[in-house]
Amino acid sequence: MKDQKQQTYWQETGRWGGYEESYDPQSGVWASSHISYLTFKSLIQLRRTMNTGVTIFDCEEQTLASICEKMVTEMVNKREIRPGDREGVLKSLLQNRSQSDDPESQALTDGGDLQKFSVKERGGESDRVEASMVLVGALDFLERPTVAFVRLKESVVLDSALEAPMPVRFIFVLVGPSKTDMDYHETGRAMAALMADKVFNQAAFQAKNARELTDAVADFMDCSIVIPPTEIQSEAMLTSIISFQKKLLQDRFQTSDSPIQLDSKPRRVSISTGPPPEDPLARTGRPFGGMLRDMRRRYQHYKSDLTDALNAQVLAAIIFIYFAALSPAITFGGLLADKVDNMMGVPELLISTSIQGIIFCFVAAQPVLVIGFSGPLLVFEEAFFAFCKSQGLEYIVGRVWVGVWLVIIVVVIVAFEGSFLVRFISRFTQEIFSILISLIFIYETFAKLGRIFKAHPLILNYDHLNSTIENPWHPKMEETVVYDNVTGNTTVIINTIKPPYPNTALLSMCLMLGCFFIAYFLRQFKNGTFLPGKLRRLMGDFGVPISIFLMVVIDYNIEDTYTQKLVVPKGLMVSNPAKRGWLINPFGEHQAFPVWLMFACCVPALLVFILIFLESQITTLIVSKPERKMVKGSGFHFDLLILVGMGGLSAIFGVPWLSAATVRSVTHANALTVMSKGPKPVIEKVVEQRISGIVVALLVGLSILMEPILKMIPMSALFGIFLYMGVTSLNGIQLWDRMLLLLIPKKYHPDEPYATRVSTGRMHLFTAIQIVCLAVLWIVKSSPVSLALPFILILTIPLRMLMTGRLFTELEMKCLDADDAKVTFEEEPGQDVYCETQMPL
Repeated sequence: MKDQKQQTYWQETGRWGGYEESYDPQSGVWASSHISYLTFKSLIQLRRTMNTGVTIFDCEEQTLASICEKMVTEMVNKREIRPGDREGVLKSLLQNRSQSDDPESQALTDGGDLQKFSVKERGGESDRVEASMVLVGALDFLERPTVAFVRLKESVVLDSALEAPMPVRFIFVLVGPSKTDMDYHETGRAMAALMADKVFNQAAFQAKNARELTDAVADFMDCSIVIPPTEIQSEAMLTSIISFQKKLLQDRFQTSDSPIQLDSKPRRVSISTGPPPEDPLARTGRPFGGMLRDMRRRYQHYKSDLTDALNAQVLAAIIFIYFAALSPAITFGGLLADKVDNMMGVPELLISTSIQGIIFCFVAAQPVLVIGFSGPLLVFEEAFFAFCKSQGLEYIVGRVWVGVWLVIIVVVIVAFEGSFLVRFISRFTQEIFSILISLIFIYETFAKLGRIFKAHPLILNYDHLNSTIENPWHPKMEETVVYDNVTGNTTVIINTIKPPYPNTALLSMCLMLGCFFIAYFLRQFKNGTFLPGKLRRLMGDFGVPISIFLMVVIDYNIEDTYTQKLVVPKGLMVSNPAKRGWLINPFGEHQAFPVWLMFACCVPALLVFILIFLESQITTLIVSKPERKMVKGSGFHFDLLILVGMGGLSAIFGVPWLSAATVRSVTHANALTVMSKGPKPVIEKVVEQRISGIVVALLVGLSILMEPILKMIPMSALFGIFLYMGVTSLNGIQLWDRMLLLLIPKKYHPDEPYATRVSTGRMHLFTAIQIVCLAVLWIVKSSPVSLALPFILILTIPLRMLMTGRLFTELEMKCLDADDAKVTFEEEPGQDVYCETQMPL
């Protein structure tokens, strides 16, 4: 390039951070990253010139000037350039990068086109980033094009070499006359793309001579795809290239697997080296062996669990996850209070979430998990309350003995390393349970709305309200005096009448649907193209709090219509102080609890344990997938003991037991994930630490002091969030996708193994079996024996084993029941964290 004074300088016109970014000299801006596309001619020219060019390995020079001087000396010695051209080439190589900010001055010229490309590469076992520098340019005083490739023995930061100072490992130079068939820009791009390729970069690092380097170029070309000069009518015509390229890459990695061994500092490699990762579910054969292994593996990182939290990304995660945890806590708290006659509600759930969350994050082996109340536990609490009420038992006291048995059960299971049983819970069982809970959420939402319409029907005439009193919505008290002529006694019967109010049902429906649609479309808005990405994601991530806030504002401004509000006691009061306190008497609050029932509570305790075991272990599996590149380990055994143990002991205080909440935990992990740049980002690491979970739990506990604000939330808005949870939990569940395929013609079926490798009839048969299991679970859930729901769910595990090899072949089961959930962080349109989970909230 030349500046306004016609002085040549090196202009960085391309950079690779995994994908290519091109610089536009006219506008002075960098374009968005994209997949590199190379011309076949540039690869041929590159290979030809490298066969005769200069190659220097393990250069010990430490400055750009000394490196260039050694490079030019080798060019002269090898007769690639004339001795008289030595000073001219050296001077050109040492030209500074332009400091001009005027885009108009950055114009290409015919005789002095000097371009620079940079490639960033991250080490595999460290955070050290190394760069490769590619310099190409036309120097008219040269006779022919020549190249030089230099590998430094130690990567060094070269002054003024790159825009951002970073250690450089490789330097490639291509210079020659402008009047030649060499396209310097395209050939430079080709070399930069080679250096950005992990396999070639590794081969260049280990090459011992020039022949090995050119062989690596040939290997790169063997795995490149050439598109003939045919006009492409549409993007759809290119889709077949993806699968073809995947096969080429698979063959390439397999062939490069054996010969590549590292003999120097650790670098980023394309294959796995060293011993295989430890299986956290493998049994040790010793009592509590799995738990002790979890503790040893994690506690050695305890110091870094605290220091790694000194990160701006952790602060952003705290703010986001606080609302992600608070909204379900308030929603489930209000619904729980309604299900169990206000024996537990928002205060108990907030305090339980806070205290147990703080303890869990301090001592757990996987503190990235977010614990909270969930749909399956809500179903159990409703069923257990209905059972106790029908038998005339004290529900809150029965929970204490269920908690005692929970502690006993979890100690026995952890002692015998029972977490290995999670291996038998396949996608077949997970998805049936997920669909069931999602349908319960959706059904309960409309059932609640139906009750509001029943209590406040749409009628022609309503009773006139006295707007002069403080609370015109207060229920009416009607006294009936009954006189007994025989005894002369007078009986006064007081009836509480809640009259129907005008517009209550309609406003409640509008608040519910409004809250649902705002939250739902804000989530979709996050994946759109309107507004900058950060702002778009911020609005999408805070969609639930935004929707609740808007509905509160609307409800507050409509003063002449009654809506039921969230019941929140002031301060640390329990939800129903007339019937219980903060400490529950295990032998009975208002009546003696039968001794035989103390032992019989082991049955519901086993059911609760199954629910917590299923959800917590599956959540741990999802969060700890190898694709996430977590390095500090997980805690299948130890975390289960903490979770269930805390839940069992907390029953004495009359607060809900908790489990690892799937969607909240996945969201937390995603918020702490560091991604590479490019159109298809890959995971670099997860900021594994304890502080974010501790602070979020503390903030949730302090929210109990927000009683003046919480009591303004209309219950119908929370019903909308409940509907949102149910609908969004259906996303990413393969069973739901296959249920929709029952109504979709075969030609529109997706390109997925369960639809392409299995015949349509067999796929629909598998779906029908799952639907029948789902219907049986729904019938059990709606019957008086709803407490048996977890037992019936467990029966789907042997059913799946029975079908394999008898009703379906091994290949069909692999396609239909494989754990193929994809880990996605940079969300594509229509995809988000819900796509990753088979367990709802």
